[in-house]
Amino acid sequence: MSKHTVTLEQMRDQPDDELRQQLARTRDELFRLHLGQHTNQVTSTAQLKVKRRDIARIMTILNGRKQGLEVQAQKAATATTEATTEQPAKKTKKAKS
Repeated sequence: MSKHTVTLEQMRDQPDDELRQQLARTRDELFRLHLGQHTNQVTSTAQLKVKRRDIARIMTILNGRKQGLEVQAQKAATATTEATTEQPAKKTKKAKS
């Protein structure tokens, strides 16, 4: 798994309140990076791109949950395990002798 996949799974495990707090922190960090870039204090301009993408990931998760397209990952995992346990066992065919 890539680093971004792990990060995305961790984000999907978080409740909406924590995601909103993380969104606010990330937006603040992006603002500070922009400010630092204009005062020539930022050494890594790649961080701007990383922060913008993090904001997009968080907003995508929140908007998906708002529209009902996505649920919190832990809830989805428990729902799928409950669904698989409720299915009846498949019948197998007997081999002809």
